[in-house]
Amino acid sequence: MPTPDFIRTIRASAGNQLLWLPGVSAVVFDDDGRVLLGQRADNRKWTVISGIPDPGEQPATAAVREVYEETGVRCVVERVVLIRSGKEVAYPNGDRCQFMDITFRCRAVGGEARVNDDESLDVGWYAVDALPPMGERQLFRIKQALSDEPTWFEPTTFE
Repeated sequence: MPTPDFIRTIRASAGNQLLWLPGVSAVVFDDDGRVLLGQRADNRKWTVISGIPDPGEQPATAAVREVYEETGVRCVVERVVLIRSGKEVAYPNGDRCQFMDITFRCRAVGGEARVNDDESLDVGWYAVDALPPMGERQLFRIKQALSDEPTWFEPTTFE
């Protein structure tokens, strides 16, 4: 389901105003070092798997759940890759939101990649040197998941 019920409830009273929401993303690798990607149904873009945690749900649990719901792949979380505020998103119906994303590096442990819900047009494993066209933020998530660097976050600046 693209929009969780609790967001629909909030929208019923908040209208289209900007909502600040939690988000999780999962950069999932298989044993061959390929990354799991999905082509979104709403904008046709290729991305790592992402979603919104349910109220009270732990972020890592949400990432694992989203991967399975969208792709049929079972995975385990290995580490936090980055924490980043996204840009404002405006949807065709006028809804606006902005996500605080926690990206996890994950390892596939079962299942078979397939379109498993109505959020994706296509799902598949890709070699990191043969990715489909993707946005810079998506590529950065993959790069950070491949690195040995500690968790990335936007440096703090004081004026």
